[in-house]
Amino acid sequence: MTRHSTVSNRPHPTFPIDEHIMSDNAEYKEAFALFDKRGKGAVPRETLGDLLRALGQNPTQAEVAEIVASAPRDVDYKTFLTILNRPDGFKPAGTPEEFIRGFQVFDKEHNGFIGAGELRYVLTQLGEKMTDEEVDELLKGVQIGADGNVNYESFVRTILSQ
Repeated sequence: MTRHSTVSNRPHPTFPIDEHIMSDNAEYKEAFALFDKRGKGAVPRETLGDLLRALGQNPTQAEVAEIVASAPRDVDYKTFLTILNRPDGFKPAGTPEEFIRGFQVFDKEHNGFIGAGELRYVLTQLGEKMTDEEVDELLKGVQIGADGNVNYESFVRTILSQ
């Protein structure tokens, strides 16, 4: 009886490696091992988005879909490093000022506040959509005024400092 490897023999995705990023370290190996639930030296491609985020990257849903589509079903560590070290993988999340300008679009009274309901709508319906549960978690530490409004500058700075 021959044993078959669970790691696909398909060619690895080709992402050029950014020379400015460390290609390998203990943190990457540890995170990979945590996601390797079967102990086979590979992780399911469907977990790549969560694994990248666990290591500090912030890929969009579209980027994750593209990565998953080009990855083998089971991703070994070498392939994972190639994906992790793709150009712009560790791009900054954005400055507080950029996020604040984005919220200003929804600030009809130009007073630095938007309604908590509108904030929830923006986070669950526009751009990179969050789930209601994710928004609930995000809003736990946010101060909502008696009028139901949120100071979005304070909100942005609080979120980015976490």
